[in-house]
Amino acid sequence: MPFAQIYLIEGRTEEQKRAVIEKVSAALVEALGAPIENVRVWIHDVPKAQWGIGGKTAKDLGR
Repeated sequence: MPFAQIYLIEGRTEEQKRAVIEKVSAALVEALGAPIENVRVWIHDVPKAQWGIGGKTAKDLGR
């Protein structure tokens, strides 16, 4: 069973997340030949204060 974990800074819309799930699932089906029913995608929404970029939080950088 293919399982993909995607880490994103919080703030994406439901439509964007849905598109990521659809496209990642399709890519795994194509690359591995796995049945779509067996593909799992987990999106981790990480708070901006907990995402570091260049020694600062994404929140402090205004991301």
